[in-house]
Order: sequence, then C-alpha cells, then structure tokens
Amino acid sequence: MPPSPDPPKHFSMIRGFQLADFFTLGNAGCGVAAVLFAMLYVDSQSLTHFFSSAGMMVAAFIFDVLDGRIARWRHEHSALGRELDSLADILSFGIAPAALGFAAGLRGEWDWLALIYFVCCGVSRLARFNITAESLSEGAGKVAYFEGTPIPTSVILTGVLAWAAWKERVGENLYWGVWTIGPWELHPLALLFVLSGTLMISKTLRIPKI
Repeated sequence: MPPSPDPPKHFSMIRGFQLADFFTLGNAGCGVAAVLFAMLYVDSQSLTHFFSSAGMMVAAFIFDVLDGRIARWRHEHSALGRELDSLADILSFGIAPAALGFAAGLRGEWDWLALIYFVCCGVSRLARFNITAESLSEGAGKVAYFEGTPIPTSVILTGVLAWAAWKERVGENLYWGVWTIGPWELHPLALLFVLSGTLMISKTLRIPKI
C-alpha cells in the first residue's frame, strides 16, 4: 500500500497555531473590519458606519488583551505568536485609527503627514519591541516594561474621534477648526496622532507591563 501523501503545507501551519494565536487573528480581523467601516462612512456619511469602525477597534483591543492572557495561562509563547501579534496590532491600532481619522475629516496635506507619521511610529515601535523583548525580559521570560507607549493605547484616539462624531464635530465641524500653514492645511486634531506616535517611539518613557 503506497504511503499517504504529505498534508498540504497550510494544514501544517494551522496545526502549529496555539489557542492564543486564533485570538490574535480575531484582533486582525477586527482591524480589517474597522478600516472597511471607515471606508463605508466616507461614502455613506452614516454614523452607524463610523461607530462600527470605532467599535471594531475596541473589539480588537479585547482580543489583544485576551491573546496575551491565554498565552500566559497556557504557557504558550512562540516567535510565530509574537509576529502575528505585531502584524495584527499594526492593522488594528495603527492603520485603522489613521483610516478613521481620515474619514472624520483629517484630509489636509499636513493631516496626511501626521497620519503617515503615526503609522510609521507604530511600525517602528513594534519592530523595536520584537528585537529587544529578550533583553527587556532580563531572562525572566516576561517583559518587565515597555519602552514608549504600547500601540494599543491608540484606542484613546479612537475614543476621541467617536466622541467628536457623537457631538457632530467631524468633517467641516472638527474640533479646533483648520489652520493654513504655508500652502497646506492642518486640522489641529491631527496633532493628537503626532503626539501618540511620538510617545510610542520614545526610549526614555518606560511603562511597567502588568
């Protein structure tokens, strides 16, 4: 009887997933949904789509918390899980908040730079964490503190945007109006994204990991 063929490689990859990894994928799925809802809002101007986008980011945050807790509970830590977590986080807490900010009315030229800066800071922060996690753990197997604010703290920006939408202060009614600086326009609200990005890449700011 001939030997059975090897299973397709994608089945082997799925078998390599830990329980926590599926929660990480839930985080990523919510991030993609948040971006799609933000795109729908641009077209429909329906606050249902706007709040759905914000809600997906909150759901992503819950998945992000749960995957870490499950990994610690089951003592399942892997390089694959760490990379999955970083990719999911940049979707849900980097690209998605920037997309919602754009949908809310941050569409001036300086706003674009602020949003791009924010996402690039998030990518840089996650990459730095991945290569320094071992040294930060000091051999204990667990990171004792974060250098810079963790990228999931961008849910605060999501909350600000959701509040602005609730108060009908999006689009042309954005808080603090719009400034013209040189040939380009800037909505001061975009500076919150600059602040968030800068705090993420800070090396002097240390936040204990709970």
